[in-house]
Amino acid sequence: MYVVAIPSYNREDKIATKTLQTLFEGGVKKKQIYIFVANKTQEKLYVENVPKSLYHKIVVGKKGIANQRVFISNYFKAGQYIVSLDDDVEELQCLKNDKLVKIADLNAFFNYAYKVLISEGLFIWGVYPVKNPFFMYNTISTDLKFIIGVTFGYINRKLKTLVPSAEGKEDIEQSILYYKMDGGVVRFNYIVPKTKFNAPGGLGTDRFEMNRIASETLKKKYPDIVTIFYRKNGMSEVRLARLPRII
Repeated sequence: MYVVAIPSYNREDKIATKTLQTLFEGGVKKKQIYIFVANKTQEKLYVENVPKSLYHKIVVGKKGIANQRVFISNYFKAGQYIVSLDDDVEELQCLKNDKLVKIADLNAFFNYAYKVLISEGLFIWGVYPVKNPFFMYNTISTDLKFIIGVTFGYINRKLKTLVPSAEGKEDIEQSILYYKMDGGVVRFNYIVPKTKFNAPGGLGTDRFEMNRIASETLKKKYPDIVTIFYRKNGMSEVRLARLPRII
């Protein structure tokens, strides 16, 4: 059975109406759902504001999303199948006839995603990172792709070599680390999360500076894989090289 891990910070007023409600409507059982918070103060806020009927346990972990993801992997046993969702996911949507429609049975999808991992001999899956049906396509890829941290699943291995360090772009580095170790990653290019990216709460840090440092760190560590580009607002971003599945 899979578990759902939700790292959350300062969103005790939103998590119930977004990710937890999404999971409830998608057929995911309460006993499978864990919320990971940064400290005891946050724990108190979540206990007081989030209905207990929507989750199994609130766990005090670490502050900072990169640190929290490491904590989550260490919290669960090796071999555990973990589905990780951000705390403000309103829906998972599927491309059908050039339109995006809500996935009604999330439980079925999470179980299917696990079967794909096993059949491919891989350890992490993700979804399309941009909510735009024009760019999406009905394929499941296994080459090097960006596995966005908003929604992904993985088979836990507790390996230090899979621990990213680029705060703010830890999901990009995680994609690279899994590819380098396993020769590929699974991405469902016809599925995308509906969420508000970079909403208040969550990281609570200067994203421009954090992105700059993370981008430069990734370029230095993986010069043959990462290139840096800049958005119109000056935000640093990175692109991954097109590398094939390695078998």
